[in-house]
Amino acid sequence: MREFRGIFPYLVSPVTEDGKIKETVLRKLIEDLICSGVHGIVVLGSTGEFFYLDAEQKKRIVKIAVDQAGGRVPVIAGVAAGSVYDAVKQAQRYEQMHVDGILAILNVYFPLDQQSICHYFSEIADSVEIETVIYNNPRFTGFEISTDTLLDLAKHNNINYYKDASPNTGRLLELHEAVGDQLKIFSASAHVPEFVMMLGGVGWMAGPACVIPKQSVRLYELCREKRWDEAMEMQRKLWKLNSIFQKYGPSASIKGALNLQGYDVGNPIKPCKCLPEQGVKELTAVLEELKNV
Repeated sequence: MREFRGIFPYLVSPVTEDGKIKETVLRKLIEDLICSGVHGIVVLGSTGEFFYLDAEQKKRIVKIAVDQAGGRVPVIAGVAAGSVYDAVKQAQRYEQMHVDGILAILNVYFPLDQQSICHYFSEIADSVEIETVIYNNPRFTGFEISTDTLLDLAKHNNINYYKDASPNTGRLLELHEAVGDQLKIFSASAHVPEFVMMLGGVGWMAGPACVIPKQSVRLYELCREKRWDEAMEMQRKLWKLNSIFQKYGPSASIKGALNLQGYDVGNPIKPCKCLPEQGVKELTAVLEELKNV
């Protein structure tokens, strides 16, 4: 299994109004990101609007990503479902399409206890031989994966990575103490990648890296070199972009920013809203400011 480390942009899903995948721009984006030095790519994550895509659209995006990457960097595909059956089917399908890893997300309607949550992720990992990255995002899922559950999941041979999008930085300290030797942690939120890497984290999986890949890679390199003051200064600058994403939503903001950069990725998938005119103005100003960072 390939090692995952560094900057892994969450790719957008460029889709036309009638549901067709915009292959040319997706390939160009992937190529440019790889040439910018990113260490891997993630499709069908939150920024990829996985919740609004059907099975055929997802398969097409995975196929394009694997083909365009051509083995140069690892490709991780998001697997998101409400049932174990559906999740396992997705994971096995993407493994057959030669992705290097699965980013496992649990969609919840009825509340679940930790035993059921653990069972969901365990079944995904048991169904494939590639890496399974556990993704915790309580803001959107409505539940927190407990530390005890993560310790149980870490017993699986192919569960070695964990992406945490919890807004609670204190929890990151707790997790590092509890699972730091068993699970390698990726940062999600833009205000903590340096903090996560100071704790021994292995990188940053995030939508903003689609828009500022070189700057994101530089932040990672500064952390690797333990140049913490310089890394913090860069993280502060990059936060300006993420604050816009938080204000207007990730899909609208990242697709809006990519459109401004010449990538015709289109609009967010309906019913999600497009970036308003004020958001375009704010993004334009911040992108210009970050151009030479």
